[in-house]
Amino acid sequence: MVTDTEWKAIIENNPSYDDQFRYAVKTTKIFCRPSCPSRPPKRENITVYYDFTEPEKDGFRPCKRCQPNGKPVDDTLWVEEIDTIVQEQYAENLTLKELAYLAHGSESHLRHVFKKVTQKTPSQRLLDIRLTAAKKALLSSDKTISQIAREVGLPNVSYFIKKFKEVYGQSPKQYQLKHHENRHSTTLSKLIE
Repeated sequence: MVTDTEWKAIIENNPSYDDQFRYAVKTTKIFCRPSCPSRPPKRENITVYYDFTEPEKDGFRPCKRCQPNGKPVDDTLWVEEIDTIVQEQYAENLTLKELAYLAHGSESHLRHVFKKVTQKTPSQRLLDIRLTAAKKALLSSDKTISQIAREVGLPNVSYFIKKFKEVYGQSPKQYQLKHHENRHSTTLSKLIE
């Protein structure tokens, strides 16, 4: 539980607490100094550490912006952090601006570093994850195409259909029908045997 004093230090970006504690954000898996200029997260998502080695032991990564370990964050590590955010929050309206906020960096630097490390832009990676999630949903449910599109973060159904067809060579409906027919045929074959 974050105390009122700790919370005040975080929301005011108070550097006088930098030698006292670090705070980690559960939703982004990043930890920061109290003086970090990034927008403060929700209070309920924060864990405070007085032992500066503990956040990393608990699986949190240092913030690229405030460098809580006193050294620059490796680009590869930062890209892993960004990718984790994209994988966990793909269904949300995840703009480059929001992603930069969550990853504690600037939009242009994030785009440049991500592409340099992965050979893809953050938006291309996000689309890949969304289409993979849609493919799984098409196989495992009887939801409509528009329901699935919304659930994976692509509320523009025409755009979703276009991108799905570009990647998988058929429309989402064709894909769903084909795989449901195959599953039905396999079930009938087993019953006949």
